[in-house]
Amino acid sequence: MSDSAVPPSATTSDEATPPGSLWARMKADPQYAPEHLALEAVRRLGPEARDWAGRVREEQPGITEEALAQLAVRRFTNHARLSGAVSGATGLPGAVVDVGVLAWTQARMVLHVAAAYGLDPTDPERATDLLVLQRVHKIAESARLALGVAAGRERASRLFAGAADRPLTGVMVKLGVKLAQMAGVRAAKRMFAKIVPGAAVLLGTWANSAATKDLARRTREQYSAA
Repeated sequence: MSDSAVPPSATTSDEATPPGSLWARMKADPQYAPEHLALEAVRRLGPEARDWAGRVREEQPGITEEALAQLAVRRFTNHARLSGAVSGATGLPGAVVDVGVLAWTQARMVLHVAAAYGLDPTDPERATDLLVLQRVHKIAESARLALGVAAGRERASRLFAGAADRPLTGVMVKLGVKLAQMAGVRAAKRMFAKIVPGAAVLLGTWANSAATKDLARRTREQYSAA
């Protein structure tokens, strides 16, 4: 298998975690954190997913859509499995970072799978897909409405400005819960297990893998039928 048969974005450090500008928007507007993440993912990660799929098809002309999708799923599922164990942050901030990285990794997987099935991962409609596939919204219409609200609320901000000098507030809790919902971590205790020494690695690894595999199944079912 050639190197390009593995999504290069899975190991590109600049794209492996949500950018600082996105964290700032999500902290400033935690209620719409999933929508902000979906919009940024399509803008930032859509082009790399498109380019990856095109490059693999050029190098392996006979590759099927299913095989190409499987490459993306395998890579990003492995990446998600590790993401809950590698963060050096602790406590509630660490838990929020972990679920944010997981949601971002899952969004990358969805966009790569979309590209594998011949859909344009840079199309704004992929943000709608993300929110429905990740079960933030039940139907596309409500997802589009929420995305429109979030887009109108985007604003420049500094990443966690002054956070080190302030006590943790409900904003961080709300942000963590919204991102955990997006990432498929249904039980809040899974996210907050980060606070318990030793519990986070095992629980985080299991939860991340299970949630990402479930999302991969739904994504392939939807896009293969498109």
